[in-house]
Amino acid sequence: MLSLFAGVLGYRAESYLANAAKTMAEQDYIIEEKPEGVKLPKILNVPFPEHMRGAIRQVITEPGTDSFGENLDGIKYRVWVALPDQGSYYAVEYNIGDYLSVFLPALFVTMIFELLFFAGSIGKGAKAMKRALQPIADLTQSAKNINTTQTAQPIAQLRDLTGTIDTINATDLDTRISISSDQNELKDLAGAINGMLDRINEAYRSQIRFVSDASHELRTPIAVIQGYANLLDRWGKNDEEALQESIEAIKSEADNMKDLVEQLLFLARGDNDSMQLSMEEINLSELVAEIMRETVMIDPNHEFKSKTDSNVYTIGDIQLIKQAIRIFIDNSVKYTPYDGAISVTTSRDGDYAKVVVQDTGIGIPPQDIPHVFDRFFRADDSRARKTGGTGLGLSIAKWIIDRHRGTVEILSRKDIGTRIIISLPVIAPPSAWSKLQTGK
Repeated sequence: MLSLFAGVLGYRAESYLANAAKTMAEQDYIIEEKPEGVKLPKILNVPFPEHMRGAIRQVITEPGTDSFGENLDGIKYRVWVALPDQGSYYAVEYNIGDYLSVFLPALFVTMIFELLFFAGSIGKGAKAMKRALQPIADLTQSAKNINTTQTAQPIAQLRDLTGTIDTINATDLDTRISISSDQNELKDLAGAINGMLDRINEAYRSQIRFVSDASHELRTPIAVIQGYANLLDRWGKNDEEALQESIEAIKSEADNMKDLVEQLLFLARGDNDSMQLSMEEINLSELVAEIMRETVMIDPNHEFKSKTDSNVYTIGDIQLIKQAIRIFIDNSVKYTPYDGAISVTTSRDGDYAKVVVQDTGIGIPPQDIPHVFDRFFRADDSRARKTGGTGLGLSIAKWIIDRHRGTVEILSRKDIGTRIIISLPVIAPPSAWSKLQTGK
């Protein structure tokens, strides 16, 4: 039995317990105190329901007894009134045994659900652990399944692959490794090797083509020198005219050979990334004006025009930039008929400084434009022999512009002319650039 003191009743004891009960019955005594509920043990710490907390407790006596029965909103419970031998206060006690009996099944059901939940958690944990350990179990099973019969096939495949690779050499780079679709273990390896062979073959063919073109270019001046040397040996000793002609021809071809060798060395150093650039700020307008003055002095047979913006600057190796612009101008001179016009302009376009070389020459066929920067490429060999050159100039110019993080664009129409647009990163004028350098 649990006890709850419902309130203090201001009734002074004058009689025994029966007299107190009788007096309470006569006065229709009402207990006004409304306790909030009953404190239960922690395991069942639940207060009385809300409708019991707010109910008025009316005490109804039962004749000849110490206890009273009352209906509390349809819920019946018992009340004992105890009168101490000495004192002036009553204590009201509630028998909540029936109320507790309602919670015992609930407690039992709750415990059952807790046990079921705990058992389910153990089962889920076991399944999760099994899934986590499944790869190890599979690996263990695969290791158990390995035997000499199963390893024989991969070893044979590796031997076939090794034999195919041994047959590949520098003279036969077209051989490729063939792997059946069911050999998944070696398929990716064979694909990687075939890709590597493709790149090696392309580089090898490019090298062979380069050596062949270089040999062809060297063979012509060597043949000319050898021919004039024979001429001198036979008649040049006594024929001054033949002697002078031979000397001039030999000197000319020697200069051509020198230029070719220097260009080849330039490209070789560029390919090896061993060329050091001396970077400085460049006034492109002044540089173009200087190149145009030199060109006019050398070639009086063409009309040269220039239009420059005085505020166009870039940063780079001034000698290389000058060499690249001169190559483009010389190329226009070679393929522009006499009395034709060649113009060079400089301007600033956003973040780029532009140099545009335009001529009224014979133009470039559309199918040849994508190849004009290839080494030793010439659209027309017979025309190239008339104009001279090695076919390396545009390749060198393109490399220089690329090294300076620039671009080159060619627009051309046959028998109308060609426009070459050089774009280089622009920088601020020298005064502002100096401030940026010094941080002041």
